[in-house]
Amino acid sequence: MCGIAGEIRFDGNFADAGAVAKMLDVLAPRGPDGTGVVARGPVAFGHRRLKIIDLSENSAQPMTDSDLGLTITFNGCIYNYPELRAELEAEGYTFFSHGDTEVILKSFHKWGEACVERFHGMFAFAIHERATGAVTLARDRFGIKPLYLAPKGKRLRFASSLPALVAAGDVDTGIDRAALHNYMSFHAVVPAPRTIISGVRKLPPATIRRIEADGTERDRRYWNASYERRSEDRGLTREDWRDRVLEALRTAVRRRMVADVPVGVLLSGGVDSSVIVGLLAEQGQHDLKTFSIGFEEANGEKGDEFVYSDLIAKRFETDHNKIFVPASELMEHLPSTIQAQSEPMVSYDNIGFFLLSREVSKHIKVVQSGQGADEVFGGYHWYPPLANSNDVVGDYAKVFFDRDHRTLSTQLSPDWMPDRDESLEFVRDHLMAAGAETPVDRALRLDSEIMLVDDPVKRVDNMTMAWGLEARVPFLDHELVELAATIPQEFKLNDNGKGVLKDAARLVVPSEVIDRKKGYFPVPQLKYIQGEFLDMVRDTLTSQKAKERELFQSAWLDQLFADPSAHITPLRGSELWQAALLEMWLQSHNL
Repeated sequence: MCGIAGEIRFDGNFADAGAVAKMLDVLAPRGPDGTGVVARGPVAFGHRRLKIIDLSENSAQPMTDSDLGLTITFNGCIYNYPELRAELEAEGYTFFSHGDTEVILKSFHKWGEACVERFHGMFAFAIHERATGAVTLARDRFGIKPLYLAPKGKRLRFASSLPALVAAGDVDTGIDRAALHNYMSFHAVVPAPRTIISGVRKLPPATIRRIEADGTERDRRYWNASYERRSEDRGLTREDWRDRVLEALRTAVRRRMVADVPVGVLLSGGVDSSVIVGLLAEQGQHDLKTFSIGFEEANGEKGDEFVYSDLIAKRFETDHNKIFVPASELMEHLPSTIQAQSEPMVSYDNIGFFLLSREVSKHIKVVQSGQGADEVFGGYHWYPPLANSNDVVGDYAKVFFDRDHRTLSTQLSPDWMPDRDESLEFVRDHLMAAGAETPVDRALRLDSEIMLVDDPVKRVDNMTMAWGLEARVPFLDHELVELAATIPQEFKLNDNGKGVLKDAARLVVPSEVIDRKKGYFPVPQLKYIQGEFLDMVRDTLTSQKAKERELFQSAWLDQLFADPSAHITPLRGSELWQAALLEMWLQSHNL
């Protein structure tokens, strides 16, 4: 887990190592344990290192294998690297390090681009071939590790964060109108390849891109889950599916224990993180470090779920740490939380993960977390209504979108409104693509391949890496997801959602955490904006910079200022916070 950056030139000039160094300065929190730049002619790679596997300098990056003529800069973790290394050694390869980075290099030499199909893990990497001058970029199946791109003329820069690319300079920082439509409609999700600014793009998940020395590119998507029933699974019972899920989850959790440092768990007290703790205990982990966070109440809404996390910690005898954040500290750290976001993310969970990660990083470097379970196993409230849908596009938009195109036209300034409904058309194309059997399957695929990547997964990566903390997500083990995608929808929708996962969890954790109301990191102060929080967002949205940008119609903002609690989105988010967060993020990064 680290930060990567680089520049590739296609005009015969040398790559700018100084620009790469500027990007690495911004990426320093992602990799506090080491840094390096390798520049050869038109290609320069940079790296910030967080030492997790092979703590020696033999695994320092960028890493070059002179015999193979390959150089890599890599962010992530390949969980099955020991097995791949043994396979490669049997083929005659020798190794100078004991980590996963060198295994990627050798795997690329042996199997070419197809090497990514062998990897169990999370990764974003760039590999330069000395002989051909080509560079290969790759991103893991769920985009757990970010990879931002800034193409301009005969030059391409890449980095682990958008602000790093901006820091290197010469980037078009104008707002992308289609991306703005996504942000305001698709619950702040801006799908790849777009970002909120025009000059920066994202490599899509599960994609490998080969860039030749002359700048020509070729993309290949190397993985898709099939959301269709298999004939060989007909007749499987609820208990059969439960047992299959439990075994696959055991494997996923076990894989993510590979490290040369201790591994802990972010324990919310919900079923997802609780079952991870239970499975780790089952596999013999003692004195496992677990961490929970809570906030002050607001508007009668409770700000913590300690009762459930305490129950799990006691049951499995973990070394449990509770962090309580008063409102004053919440306000103090909001600017830093927003600064840590690679893209504007509206979820209140950001501040929770940011402050939780700060405390966790004082104890350990690696944690497992429960993100992805809802998208993979059908845990959200919008799935059951789709079970009998005759219009999956319209019905999905009604329950997920923050507003429709017509309403948005009364809120965005006319200059910022696209001519067409960018968000609905994007969702339509994805929902109606082949390979999903039912409306629920279509929604699960959209959420796991698109929404998940640019909301929960990005949130966890950004907030943990702001403190040099690596987060691993076992529910996004691709074999577990492939299994879940084939499960009939009724087994997922049982018990108000995640039925098959809850069935498996009952064999591991107490029923109290399974049968409870669905929870999350509650931060009531940012949902019911009042007092000093209202003053803060009003000052932001009426500032000179905001007036010059004029993203929003003043009449709409006045309505929000007058009664913030009256303007809540279908997904229970604050419209005022959504608008303010975008402007605060833009100002935070001087955009």
